[in-house]
Amino acid sequence: MRRAELSMAVFMAVFSVYLMYKSAELPIGWIPGSGPGGGAYPFWLAAGMLICCIAIIVRALLRMSPPSRSTEPYMDRHSLMLFVVGAGSLAVTIGLIRIISAYGAILVFLLFYLRFVGRHPWRLTAAVAVVTPIVSFFFFEIMLRIILPKGYAEPLFLPLYDIFL
Repeated sequence: MRRAELSMAVFMAVFSVYLMYKSAELPIGWIPGSGPGGGAYPFWLAAGMLICCIAIIVRALLRMSPPSRSTEPYMDRHSLMLFVVGAGSLAVTIGLIRIISAYGAILVFLLFYLRFVGRHPWRLTAAVAVVTPIVSFFFFEIMLRIILPKGYAEPLFLPLYDIFL
């Protein structure tokens, strides 16, 4: 457990530095009359992540956190199976995006994961699985004007574009 905590914190710290470096290719400060530069949010989020990673590394080296004092294995058989199911279902979701759209893939993923992995009742599962893609559509496509992949379901979205755009 200790090794996993420390190695993941180091990996994420290195990744944070990379993200900061790439974000700094765009302006990261405030641009008068325009607002934050294009790299501001990613840069400062990565900087916050780097600070957290450094804190985790220090706590792990000083053995201040429970995982840093633990001698248990990082993953037992049950945890490994949950990881495989989660990673597998995400891989299927990514594969479905080109076929049934990002929103359809999210719906299918949430139906599967909430009902069969989380064992939530059908009523809650259906509500979350239907509402999440709808809210995501309006947030990305209408508010932010970020077009997500539609796959073969593209014609179903054209009437919505006519109404809202």
